[in-house]
Amino acid sequence: MTYTIYGRPGCGYCSMARQLLEINSLPFKYIDIWAEGISKQDLAEKIGQPVYTVPLILKGEEVIGGFSELQLTL
Repeated sequence: MTYTIYGRPGCGYCSMARQLLEINSLPFKYIDIWAEGISKQDLAEKIGQPVYTVPLILKGEEVIGGFSELQLTL
């Protein structure tokens, strides 16, 4: 199952999430919400719940949450 990380430049937790998945050899794609023009409202509509911070991490279509939640699932 591929993880998706929605993040932005300068986000330390976004970088740490990427590193954690790399260390564990788990497949993921990183989407820079600024470069792609994706708003938090767009993300909220996609997942069906409010989004206040990044990273937003999904495993397939399942919402994991942020970096702390990712750590707990691995």
